[in-house]
Amino acid sequence: MSRFQEQYIVDEKGQKTAVVLPIQEYEELLEDLHDLAVIAERRDEPTIAFEELKERLRKDGFL
Repeated sequence: MSRFQEQYIVDEKGQKTAVVLPIQEYEELLEDLHDLAVIAERRDEPTIAFEELKERLRKDGFL
């Protein structure tokens, strides 16, 4: 995932207190976090077979 050199902000003791990220990397991390939240919210929902999903998508004109 890391495509850049991390940059840190440190306090007077040299302890890392923050990290500087490129905007694109930050936005990708937010998107990943959102995806994980959606998965967690939906984990108890019933599942359907892949073939049934494909049939529904065909029926609705998405395939």
